[in-house]
Amino acid sequence: MTGPAFFDSLETRDPAKRLADQLASLRACLATAMTIPGWREHLGPVEPAAIDHLSALADLPVLRKSDLPALQKARLPFGGLMPGPLGGWKRLMMSPGPIFEPESQEIDPSRAARAMFAAGIRAGQIVQNTFSYHLTPGGWCFDGGARLLGCAVIPAGPGNTEAQLDLIDAYRPGIYAGTPDYLKILLEAADQKGRDASSLERAIVSGAAFPPNLQAWVADRGIDAYQCYATAECGIIAYETGAREGMVIDEGVIVELVRPGTGMPVEPGEVGEVVVSVLDPAKPLIRLAVGDLSAFLPGLSPCGRTNQRIRGWMGRADQTAKVRGMFVRPEQVARLLATLPGAMRARLVIGRDNDRDQLTLRLEQTGDGPDLAAIAAASRAILKLDTMVEKVALGTLPRDGVVIEDRRPL
Repeated sequence: MTGPAFFDSLETRDPAKRLADQLASLRACLATAMTIPGWREHLGPVEPAAIDHLSALADLPVLRKSDLPALQKARLPFGGLMPGPLGGWKRLMMSPGPIFEPESQEIDPSRAARAMFAAGIRAGQIVQNTFSYHLTPGGWCFDGGARLLGCAVIPAGPGNTEAQLDLIDAYRPGIYAGTPDYLKILLEAADQKGRDASSLERAIVSGAAFPPNLQAWVADRGIDAYQCYATAECGIIAYETGAREGMVIDEGVIVELVRPGTGMPVEPGEVGEVVVSVLDPAKPLIRLAVGDLSAFLPGLSPCGRTNQRIRGWMGRADQTAKVRGMFVRPEQVARLLATLPGAMRARLVIGRDNDRDQLTLRLEQTGDGPDLAAIAAASRAILKLDTMVEKVALGTLPRDGVVIEDRRPL
């Protein structure tokens, strides 16, 4: 592949320079946020100038994506979290939840061009974009990225496979953008109908799991496919590069990994919930917990980009379960831990015995701490359910991000 190896010089910054730049942008975002009623109420008293290191983020409250529908319903349309009049946005959209989302006036507000460039997409190519353009941001996200790169875009949207094949016949696109499972559906339909889809040589995929067997199947078809990790609220969070070692975090965001149900960072190498701050002072987003699990990879990518990497999507952090008619949530387990002196880590295991749900709290604790009866009483006060307690040695519980483990048979 000829031409520049990187989208811009931001990708190869010295990590110390990146950190300084990010902190300056974060302070600007916080300053804007404090002028917006919803953020001011959520964040409480914050002095942006005092945020002089990333660990200070842990002192700010987390905003959970799962809370957005209720917040927005109480204060339509954006929960008081967006600046400016409605008419100032480019698009006003809605994702399942419902979650209402505005799109700003930039060509590529979701920052997809960087991820698409890393996937080998270049000016003058034709992109068949099968992400949805209907109400949700997905189609527009990759449309904007492709246009910023100088590509022509076929706004195909999902489904209607026969028409998709007609588009491939007519325009011979080299790039597919969409979910990995629909790429397989499209190629299989071409085989069954004797249609030629061989123009597709490269793909950028998101929005669904891309397991190794499907990756191999797509590669066997001669398509070089790259994953990116994105949400409607945050845009691109991380993306795959030619190194094929995890996903490099986008330059426009700060990613934290926290223990599910809390805002506290995990230990190095530990799986945690993805929390994203988008560094856009015109549309601040501070510590949004998106509900997914991931882990940081150590070191730098062999591709030459110097930002941190994550392993990609590793499951859902929202481990809410219903037990004997009551919901139990990771936030409750975190609150329980905070009441127990010496408690380091816990895992709430849900089992079933004699057709009745059973709860066992497995607890790592330093020192003697409260006795089992006191812990069980504290658990009942918070969970509203009887819980057996099992103290385990430090380091016994897996560092896999699981707080509530449901072992009940399906």
